[in-house]
Amino acid sequence: MRKMISVLALAGLLAGTGCASTSDLTAIKSDVAAAQADAAEARRIAEEARSAAAAAQSDASAAAAEARTASEKADRIFQQSLHK
Repeated sequence: MRKMISVLALAGLLAGTGCASTSDLTAIKSDVAAAQADAAEARRIAEEARSAAAAAQSDASAAAAEARTASEKADRIFQQSLHK
């Protein structure tokens, strides 16, 4: 994928100018490196978000279980009060 980006960028440059100078190639390589760094950062952030979402889901499931338990207990207490 990375080589494909480089090749496409170079092909576009050559098609547009007919010839690429060393500085043009250096600029392309720099742009590609920056894009790769941005993509790596985006992947890292996405992985952190996935981890945070999984933790939140786990916390929500635990809270729902506790709420069910508390509701069942409250129902039992209420039912017992009706029988007295």
